[in-house]
Amino acid sequence: MRKWGPLLAVCLGTTMLLLDVTIVTVALPAMAAGLGVRLSGLQWVIDVYALALAAFLLSAGSLADLLGRRRLFLAGMVIFAVGSLACGLAPTAGLLITARAVQGVGGAAMFATALSLLGSTYQGRDRGTALGVWGAVSGAAAAAGPIVGGVLTESLGWRWIFLVNLPISVVAAALTWFVVRESRGPRDRRIDFAGMVTLTVAASATTYGIITGDANGWLSARTLGVFALAVVGLVAFVVVERKIQHPMLDLRLFGRPAFVGVMLAGFAFQVASFSVLAYASIWMQSLLGYSALRTGLIQAPLSAASFVASLLVGRRLHTTSPRYVIAGALLVIAVGDWAQVVLSGSSSGWVLIPGMVVVGIGVGVMAPAISGAALGAVGPERAGMAGGALNTARQLGLALGVAIFGAVAVNAAQHVLAGRVGDAHATAQGLLGGAGQTLLQAAPASSRAGLEVVLRGAFANGLNSAMLGAGLVAFLAAVAAFVLMRAKKPSPETSSGSDIPELRSSVAVPGR
Repeated sequence: MRKWGPLLAVCLGTTMLLLDVTIVTVALPAMAAGLGVRLSGLQWVIDVYALALAAFLLSAGSLADLLGRRRLFLAGMVIFAVGSLACGLAPTAGLLITARAVQGVGGAAMFATALSLLGSTYQGRDRGTALGVWGAVSGAAAAAGPIVGGVLTESLGWRWIFLVNLPISVVAAALTWFVVRESRGPRDRRIDFAGMVTLTVAASATTYGIITGDANGWLSARTLGVFALAVVGLVAFVVVERKIQHPMLDLRLFGRPAFVGVMLAGFAFQVASFSVLAYASIWMQSLLGYSALRTGLIQAPLSAASFVASLLVGRRLHTTSPRYVIAGALLVIAVGDWAQVVLSGSSSGWVLIPGMVVVGIGVGVMAPAISGAALGAVGPERAGMAGGALNTARQLGLALGVAIFGAVAVNAAQHVLAGRVGDAHATAQGLLGGAGQTLLQAAPASSRAGLEVVLRGAFANGLNSAMLGAGLVAFLAAVAAFVLMRAKKPSPETSSGSDIPELRSSVAVPGR
């Protein structure tokens, strides 16, 4: 316990915060029914958590260097637990979304310090083993969210997907307090509040513009104004980070092609693997009539394939250039997404399983490889910044992916509904928001059978379009990663044949 206790503590905290990224997907229809949430509200339940993670990750890394990584990890766990309690008790959609943001702030503090704690606790082969296990757990936790959410929603109700975090938080906090050693980074660093604010404005405005753009009109003054605010926020972030003495993200890192490749890969990884899961869950429950548990079981093969692939392939990754591992994993995810573009009005949820298995294999290979590559790209002394940058990119990918593919699915469904229902746009919005059964019940009994066929075909077309787009994102990112992560001649400092040092020891898993 003394040796591997810190790894267990960090993995428990990471499992909680990553489960809560995807655990809500199968509970969305139950939330919509219980709280009266529309499509935009469902999107914000997912996105506000991811945005809070992304916005505070880099700042949390700087704060951890000043106050201590263990101390911030514990503080984040307390905030996360308070946010979880508030989510579980929230009486309205607005309060639920607010509580999810609190969860995200706490999760950011834990996520930002996880890699740093492991990097400072373990060295050599043990360090590689710890990082490999952490990467495998990270990938499996995010993928396991739907099945865990299905079990809890079906047996105890959707509020328990949040309340279950409370006892886990107590155990993880006690373990952290007793077995994790405190560590700090350079103490002359200051917290980059200006960078945190400008990044939050840029990311939030972009996501808000995408979520509301379809309803408000993509060329409306309101939508264009929101996107203009996003551009201003991004420009301000770049200016701030270039001028201040201690930026939370050193933009000079983007002068290294390998670092850019890792960031693009991390962003696309989350977009392509998880952003369409929510809409598939809504389709199965609100239109096909599946229970939350059955929906979770259909999505479970993704989790199982991810875990098995990580264990079987992860131990061999140290012999392969990250250029091939990361690009190859993204190609596998692209193939898995495209294998799910098979839906029709008569399809059942089970036809998604083969594609989900393929995606899961890609996730299992990608998760440990991308984490090790990010840490190795800057060295252990800047582990907090590397981990924060990668995880920021990943969470922004999820937030934007949910927003973008929601709009894609609505528009694709609307094309099928045009001329067949009174208001094709409103019907498509309601359909993707989980109101399938409500739409059917509102129709005359004599026309329900025909309307159900139309609605199923429309939703299937929406999901096909979203999955096609997700696969395209993964494919393009694979090409970019392969080009940017150029292999170099091996040297004593980097025996992996890559321009990312220390990768060999960063991606190993138990059994190496």
